[in-house]
Amino acid sequence: MSYQIRIATDQIKRDVPLTEASIDQALISVSSLMVTLVQARLDTGVPAATGQTAVRRLARAQMALVEASSDVLRVHGELQKVGQEFAGMDLHEQCPPAQAAVVSGTFHSVAA
Repeated sequence: MSYQIRIATDQIKRDVPLTEASIDQALISVSSLMVTLVQARLDTGVPAATGQTAVRRLARAQMALVEASSDVLRVHGELQKVGQEFAGMDLHEQCPPAQAAVVSGTFHSVAA
């Protein structure tokens, strides 16, 4: 394997799990905001329709993140195939072991 392929492979091995963790963190944040919005509506006793447009938009954003996560997982699978073809990597070997990724200033365990 050439030196340039090794460098690219190593960078991709770092970036893919970080990207997956970042999307998961964004999904957690959006979900938390959804809970806060709906709970605030209940706690304040405002009509159920209050803020419904914001709740619907947030639900669409949440679904977009789920779709983005699915697409990144598909990218991950495609990159495994590319790694096999161009870098001689075994398609059945595990991705890099779990590592710590920094997302929004906190550490999260990342299982690749």
